[in-house]
Amino acid sequence: MSSSFLKALSKTLGPGRVLSGAGDLFSYAYDAALEKRLPGAVVLPRTAEEVARAIGVAREFNVPFVARGAGTNLCGGTVAPTGGLVIHLSRLNRILSIDAARRRAWVEPGVVNLHLHRALAPRGLFYAPDPASQKACTLGGNVGTNAGGPHCLKYGVTSHHVTALEWVRPDGETSRVSVDDPGFDLTGLFVGSEGTLGVATKIEVALLPQPEDVQTFLVAFPSMDAAVQTVTDTIAAGIVPTTLEVMDRVTVQAVEAFVHAGYPTEAEAVLLIEVDGPQERTIFEGDRIRALCAKNGGTDFRTARNEAEREKLWEGRRGAYPAMARLAPNVLVEDGVVPRTRLPEAVRQIRAIAQRKNLRMGLIAHAGDGNLHPNMIFDERDKVETARVQEAGQEMLRVCVDLGGSISGEHGIGADKRDAMRWLFSPPTLSLFREVKRAFDPDNLCNPDKLIPVVESAPGPRAGGPAPAGELAVSSVEEALDLVRAIRDQRGSLFIQGLGSKGLSIPAGVPVLVTTGLNAILDLDRANLTLTLGAGSDLPSLRALLAADGLHLHVAGEGTLGGILSTNASRRPPFRNQLLGLKAVSEEGELLSFGAKVMKNVAGYDAARLFQGAWGTLGVVVEMTLRLHPLPAEVLEASIPVLPNFSLLPAAELHRKIKSAFDPRNLFNPTLFSPYGD
Repeated sequence: MSSSFLKALSKTLGPGRVLSGAGDLFSYAYDAALEKRLPGAVVLPRTAEEVARAIGVAREFNVPFVARGAGTNLCGGTVAPTGGLVIHLSRLNRILSIDAARRRAWVEPGVVNLHLHRALAPRGLFYAPDPASQKACTLGGNVGTNAGGPHCLKYGVTSHHVTALEWVRPDGETSRVSVDDPGFDLTGLFVGSEGTLGVATKIEVALLPQPEDVQTFLVAFPSMDAAVQTVTDTIAAGIVPTTLEVMDRVTVQAVEAFVHAGYPTEAEAVLLIEVDGPQERTIFEGDRIRALCAKNGGTDFRTARNEAEREKLWEGRRGAYPAMARLAPNVLVEDGVVPRTRLPEAVRQIRAIAQRKNLRMGLIAHAGDGNLHPNMIFDERDKVETARVQEAGQEMLRVCVDLGGSISGEHGIGADKRDAMRWLFSPPTLSLFREVKRAFDPDNLCNPDKLIPVVESAPGPRAGGPAPAGELAVSSVEEALDLVRAIRDQRGSLFIQGLGSKGLSIPAGVPVLVTTGLNAILDLDRANLTLTLGAGSDLPSLRALLAADGLHLHVAGEGTLGGILSTNASRRPPFRNQLLGLKAVSEEGELLSFGAKVMKNVAGYDAARLFQGAWGTLGVVVEMTLRLHPLPAEVLEASIPVLPNFSLLPAAELHRKIKSAFDPRNLFNPTLFSPYGD
């Protein structure tokens, strides 16, 4: 690290705010993963303005930088490049405001998750995301990884609860975005971007009222298979508890030796279950869950009789990771996720891998989400054992992908899982991620070498057919691909339309791709509560079909699903909270695929959310995977779509960056970005 750079930092931030001694730097060389790299300097800003100034100095000297909170990241995501700059945000730790009437709070990124929970409790409110590390982890880190936690089964992950952000971009400029802004969902893109697109300095979160009643149960099972089957049966029965947490015998015994939570140490597995809501409903659901547990061999069904007993049961679950850490110098925690119906098979295969490699492992799962955490204990000084553990971790993630899941449900990708991203995403999709990163960070200084695998050559664009004209209905993904390729080859433009009910003005003579033929139901998984279908499907007809099955889609509005998503016509609840996956045809005529039929998936940028409010300007949405709910239906509120000119929006510069990554030639719905590039 050059002395001139250190002097510039000290001059900018003041004395005592820059660390460069060997001992200080070593403390920031690692997080909760195995990756270790010694940074060149650490800065301790106290305000958002100081964060911006530190980034400005880093840019001036071409020094890469990474934001850091509590360092609880489990995949090397907050480890700086060797010789880089760490921006430690722990001093930006104020709860700026709590608006109980609006159920919103503004916080700084260094606020510890549990501290916010404690501040809200006297007001009768709570913040839903509750990672197991909530005693230490910060909200900025939670935003970076789109963190979840046990209660996210019912309430969703961080991206469902962040409503606005202020962040310093890699160019040193500050932006503020909100989920209520017209246009692309820029807030959704930033959440889960692992600090690669900038540094959050203020975060607005949505709050919830504390439920009328909470019932917490602990049940012992004769096998992991029986416990996991109970989870599958519970969801299939139309019950979505607040929490369904599974722990195996190894974990239970470690927990009892550590926190003495009263867990049954002879059980092969335990299931921690929680339901909340009106007391009449919690009692009803508790009785049904008890019967399902008994059917699968569950015994010793315990009900917490008061808050103290409930907290004791939760102390055991929250203490699982530190309990395992007491058994060996190191713990490698993996974080795969599968469709809930594939959870039993995933558990069997993961345990077989650990046994085959002769590893000591405890298995924990946010089972209601299909999110598995194999905790493998080892000693990193034993290089052979360490290699076995790392190989096993990769094999376990591969199992999750092969079963239709993802390589991360809540911990992120960081440095550790970059190569595994190729298992999930096609070369065109990975290329798009790189373009998004380049649009915001062309010099690759902001947390480089994370999240996205190293560049590999992508196949060239495929040739299209003759240039089409007029209104063109497509009935398959292949037809949509061919049509876009033909338009691209002719350097033309293309308008996208469903039922034509949203007020998009289309010039005469311009080709129009009509999506209403993309209306097939491709996969209705009742047990997993997911639906995959064509984007041209008509919502009113779909509602009737699902209702006959006792199911409901929490999306408001009329018309095709693609049209409702693209025009942001579902005001409450927002479409994005039901969107698990999406396929779209790119400007190059390639099929982009985001997400999966899993409840939690934080692998890569959440690019699917950018299509909400995009008005067809990023590509042709052809398929989507959605989250379903048991009836009765939630109260829905539609909004009247307002046609934007993206170049005139308050965040026009950011919208142009996104447009340049997805559609640099302005092929799709071009009049909405006119004049384009000004």
